[in-house]
This record gives sequence, C-alpha cells and structure tokens, in this order.
Amino acid sequence: MPLTTPSRRSPSRRSLLAGAAGATGAVLITGCAGGGGAPDADSGIALDRRMREGAVRDSERLLERYDATLAAHPALAERLGPLRAAVAAHTTALASADPAAGKPSPHPGPPSPSASGGAAPAAGAPAARKEPVPEQPAEALNALAEAERDLSEARTIALGGAPGELARMLASVAACGAVHAYLLTSTPGAAS
Repeated sequence: MPLTTPSRRSPSRRSLLAGAAGATGAVLITGCAGGGGAPDADSGIALDRRMREGAVRDSERLLERYDATLAAHPALAERLGPLRAAVAAHTTALASADPAAGKPSPHPGPPSPSASGGAAPAAGAPAARKEPVPEQPAEALNALAEAERDLSEARTIALGGAPGELARMLASVAACGAVHAYLLTSTPGAAS
C-alpha cells in the first residue's frame, strides 16, 4: 500500500486563525516596543526603508506570477482578477507608505499583453528567476497558491524585526496572502 503524504494545498481554519493570532500578537509586541531615543532614529528609518523596498519587490514578483498565469490561462481571469487586484493594491500601499521612496509602483490595472501574447513585465521588477506557468489550469492555481503561501510565511517571520507601522502592514498583507492561498485551492473548481 503506497504511503500518502499530507497535502499543503489548503490550510485548516484553525491554522489560518492561529497564524492570524500570531501575526496580531507580533504586531502588538512590535508596535508597543517603542524606542524613545533619537540616536537610533536614523537606523530605524533605514531598516524600515530596506524592509519596505524588499516587501515591494516581493509583491511585484508575485504580481508578475499572476500576470504570467493570466496570460497562459485567460479562462482563469474571473477567478484571479480580484486576487491580482489585491496584490496590486498591496504593492501600491507598501510603496506609497514610504514618503522617501517617491511615487508608488504602477500596478493597479490588469496585465497588458505584449506582442508575443504574454504579459508585459512589471516596471522596475527584476527579470531573473521567472517560474514557468504549469500547462494545466489546476496546477497553475496550485503554483500561485504556493507562491502566496511562501510569501505570507516569509512576511510573518519578518514581523519580528520590522518597525511598528511596517509590521502592522506586513501582518495585514501576510494574512491576506494566506487567505489567497486558501481561496486558490479550496473554492469550487480548484484542484483536488
């Protein structure tokens, strides 16, 4: 009899609630741990900026994954459209929350097709390490769910070192990513 391994496709409600509770606790601890001294203010701003820029890049890469999946599987547009829009909003919010960064990243609309039929690359996003989109729609949804899950977990881990306001934003975006992973694998029509 073959051994089966548990699937990572859809987290239980209990694990989603536990993750949200952990993220909230980390936000509260981080938000309450205020540094009263001005000497560390410059290093706090530099840390905030570096972490925020990394979070924007991560969101841009995820947005590129959505765009590539939509280009490869146009029939998934209705299902992926709202999730892609949320990722675009996260990218804009993370970029615009940093007053020193200038204007936010331009990702509010759907992907624009290129001459080859694929999605146009995101402005300023690195072109390296592009993941191929699986040929089967169900596998493509699972790949997106895995990308959402991985980024959500990474952001939850980053909460511990993030300054207060950024920690709150990362917690919110991480929770949303966990919900996206769940929706991509558990709604009707999802891969089994």
